[in-house]
Amino acid sequence: MSSTATPPIPPASPALLTVGEAADYIRRTPKAMYRLRARRVGPPSFKTGHRVMYRLSALDAWLAAQEAADSRSNPALDPTRVAPEPSRAKGRRRSLTA
Repeated sequence: MSSTATPPIPPASPALLTVGEAADYIRRTPKAMYRLRARRVGPPSFKTGHRVMYRLSALDAWLAAQEAADSRSNPALDPTRVAPEPSRAKGRRRSLTA
């Protein structure tokens, strides 16, 4: 009989997170989470009783959308890939009094 110990199985992450847990997950502060919620620009959330809750899948989707909207991670939005507009010809300045 061999006595090989199997590593402990980590607990499954919960599907619902509190404000503090969600803040830790996306590396923000709880105050920032409340601010994002108040401005309606943060990840989708809902209330159960008096507690604000976040779905883990909604946090992942929100983070993916934030990444897609960033020009550094989305080459299609990179402003340096677009050719610069031609400069306007510099002519004489007109005087406003003439």
